[in-house]
Amino acid sequence: MPESVLVAHGEAAGISVSMDALHAAASARVAEVCGTESGLVTAGAAAGLTLGAAAILCGYDLRRMEMLPHVDYEFPNEFVIAREQRNGYDHAVRAAGVRLVEVGMNETVAGSGVRRTEAWEYEAAFCERTAGVLYVYGHNSSPTLAEVVAVAHRHQLPVLVDAAGELPPRENLHAIPDTGADLVSFSGGKAIRGPQATGILCGKHDLIASAALQMLDMDDHFDLWNPPKEFIDKSKLAGMPRHGVGRALKVSKEDIAALLTALDLFNFGAYEDEQSVARERLRTIADALIDTPATCTLSETPTPRLEIALGGAGEAFEICRALRDGEPPVYVGHGKLAEGKLVIDPLCLDDERSGIVAERLKELV
Repeated sequence: MPESVLVAHGEAAGISVSMDALHAAASARVAEVCGTESGLVTAGAAAGLTLGAAAILCGYDLRRMEMLPHVDYEFPNEFVIAREQRNGYDHAVRAAGVRLVEVGMNETVAGSGVRRTEAWEYEAAFCERTAGVLYVYGHNSSPTLAEVVAVAHRHQLPVLVDAAGELPPRENLHAIPDTGADLVSFSGGKAIRGPQATGILCGKHDLIASAALQMLDMDDHFDLWNPPKEFIDKSKLAGMPRHGVGRALKVSKEDIAALLTALDLFNFGAYEDEQSVARERLRTIADALIDTPATCTLSETPTPRLEIALGGAGEAFEICRALRDGEPPVYVGHGKLAEGKLVIDPLCLDDERSGIVAERLKELV
């Protein structure tokens, strides 16, 4: 985290504030950056998915809020998702009480055809039990988010988007919500460089309000409780909800202040000037491996990464393990080990650490 983000975190620790008011102010800033009706600072992108799912299931219905995650078939709780988009993180959605209904095939990956999931398959799965759609965003996700939103909205069904790792580019902060998606969840750590236990949920006002209601401390008297109307419209509630399914996902005032500071830095391009320094650090590592059997490739999209091709998957796993077991431990990107490649992300590197990584890699290779 940049110094100014740490300062904001520390300053927030020394003050007292109404969390309703603080969340409302943060909501306005997130909405401005993302171009949405409202926003919410969450305890990470996965927390945003749980809260977003709970909001879609319940709206302002207090009884539904009280029941989650035990829906017991009393109201619609199915989300349609492309089979190829299923992943471990969708547990965050299921934790709210959602049942996922899979559609589509990825025949390209299966080696048995040329087609992937198509928009009509979502529509064919909609029924009286359908509450919404879960979409996992990626640069090559198929069908496009806009197509899925159009199909879902024809049936008045909201779309929840997992976009946890889709920053940069920073344009995605508004480009993804601009598709008409009802709720989008981003990570507040990673490229934004806020606290790792933060995230952003942005989208429709009433859904954000429902998400907040199921996260905030509800131990108050309804007659006294007065949240800012632009954040939560109290007039739409029959009474005070109990603590919701998202209460365990609360966010501290310190994390809110730090995340908003980091979000402004990211949104205004403050980190982009650091890319040239990041490239030089990666080149330092690549140069150390020139006289070794490794082949280094520096990529630029969406941010600089160094891929180190070794003599197959076995060697890549062996070196990755040795790096972790060494002193100090070094953790490299392990997403391409099966291809015999290590990946170096410069985000957590400085000049000293770059030298350590270069030395360790040269020794092991």
